[in-house]
Amino acid sequence: MATSSDHGLKRIVWKRIKDTIITDCRKSDAWKILILDPFTTKLLSSCCKMSDLMSEKITIVEDLYKNREPVPEMKAIYFMSPTAKCVDAFIADFKPKPKYKAAYVYFTDYCPDELFDNMKRSCSTYIRVCKEINISFMPQEAQVFTCDNPGAFQSIYSPNSQDKKKTLETLADQLVTLCATLDENPGVRYKKDSNMLNAQTLAELVDNKLAQHYQLDENGKKTGKTQAQLLIVERGFDPVSPILHELTYQAMVYDRIDIQSDTYKYKAKDGSEKQALLNEDDMLWVKLRHKHIAEVSQQIRQLVKEMATNKKQTDGKITISNLAQMMKKMPSFRKQVTQKTVHLQLAEDCMQDFSKHVEKLCKAEQDLAVGSDVEGVKVKDPMRTLLPVLLHSYSSTHDKIRAVLLYIFSLSGTTDENLSKLIQHVKIEKEQEYILNWKELGVPIITSPSFFSRKITRRDRSQDQTYNLSRWTPVIKDVMEDAVENKLDTREWPYQSECPAAWNGSGVVSARQKHKASAQDERRTGSRLIVFILGGISHSEMRCAYEVTQAVKSCEVIIGSSHILTPIGLLNDIKALSKGPMETFTIEERSNA
Repeated sequence: MATSSDHGLKRIVWKRIKDTIITDCRKSDAWKILILDPFTTKLLSSCCKMSDLMSEKITIVEDLYKNREPVPEMKAIYFMSPTAKCVDAFIADFKPKPKYKAAYVYFTDYCPDELFDNMKRSCSTYIRVCKEINISFMPQEAQVFTCDNPGAFQSIYSPNSQDKKKTLETLADQLVTLCATLDENPGVRYKKDSNMLNAQTLAELVDNKLAQHYQLDENGKKTGKTQAQLLIVERGFDPVSPILHELTYQAMVYDRIDIQSDTYKYKAKDGSEKQALLNEDDMLWVKLRHKHIAEVSQQIRQLVKEMATNKKQTDGKITISNLAQMMKKMPSFRKQVTQKTVHLQLAEDCMQDFSKHVEKLCKAEQDLAVGSDVEGVKVKDPMRTLLPVLLHSYSSTHDKIRAVLLYIFSLSGTTDENLSKLIQHVKIEKEQEYILNWKELGVPIITSPSFFSRKITRRDRSQDQTYNLSRWTPVIKDVMEDAVENKLDTREWPYQSECPAAWNGSGVVSARQKHKASAQDERRTGSRLIVFILGGISHSEMRCAYEVTQAVKSCEVIIGSSHILTPIGLLNDIKALSKGPMETFTIEERSNA
């Protein structure tokens, strides 16, 4: 099954945009202007290049909110979120005097009646098309999506939140647009939790909205469920995975290196500032991102060595300095080697950091997380495992907090007295919210003698070949595998709505297709499992979607959340849960993000 951007969510989204927005406008020979809001700018950037737009006769891309020069002889395509701010900006383009000859308007999602009526009253003369195309999610990777809403974490889990209901409504709308884009009407299930009801509430909302969306098909018949499942789970379901130091390439890069907007900034050997985008246009990144850092370093050096040998270079030690010299001698070699140089530099940055700090932490973290050491001997005294991390100077405050949390998670909570000692030891008396606020996610931090915690039953992976410092498997992988094999316990994972038949991950493609796929555009030969984690996903959990898809072949697993987490980002979000009353969050703010 293909996992590159050519065959994943990004391709599906771009195809949908082409089949709706572009097709409608193609009838005219004139070149056009495309006008976007901040959300749709980000959406288009994620799934196409400027050259793709140029080939569709879109010659100018403009910002909806910026002051623009009128071009009255040209038609404008508006692709925007259905918000009052967007609609007001659109109306201002045509009143009192039109900036463009005509407007083709496309909303990412359902446009409320009052906004639609306002547009109609103000400038219906200029509107040639007005459609809702149901894409209000962000395709991050081939099998990963987000709702582009990091603020949802505070809205859902802060005890002071004033807009939890509205946020869950918005997430439900976005999930429905994901299903619509995939042409799926999935059975919906959620992880039952006696302490937290967010997953259940979201499942109810999504199922109701799906029923409305798929109420009638083209022949006026009620549309049934497709062979797909949507599982909804809370972040507190697995607090370990986003806190551990992960040693696979992508997870390690985003944890240990300062990556902003998927951009890696580094200094070349000549001192110049360089930057590289870590996305699916970089096929080496796609190939390496889920591999262990040790394999990555080895593979990049091997690739560079092969290139050097092919160019009849001396077979010496491969370093970035040597590569720079080779590139100076042979300009034609430059492009070929630049990509590998970036990953050699990035892997070296990770390994340097690993050897200094992380390696010493990882054994303790893995023992605490898994509950046993490398030989499989059960950890009887977790405090003995934790203490070396707290006593050594190599551990940063954040590293110590992460280790303390893993200790507490391993025990399903600790006593007030013990927690106070740990907080003093780490010297975070004034920042103890990093630890205490996990209770807002339903994760036990303080236990009483009467407290009884039912441990999650894990799959036996003792026969799996793993690195000693990478023995932990995210809980969501167990869930994915159980779902595909139809082994999820219905008491723990109740159905909000069921698929047409007992689902085993190998169902046929839905018969309810809008169009026949060509050989090149073949969707898949199996069914889909969509997993949504409320409150953020970690890079290790993203990796699981690809691993399970690769292993099963007959089922494509797609994973998503409000946003993608990094360990430090999550800790800061947890700490911030204590802040005062939240301002009301609206889709308007998401559109301006």
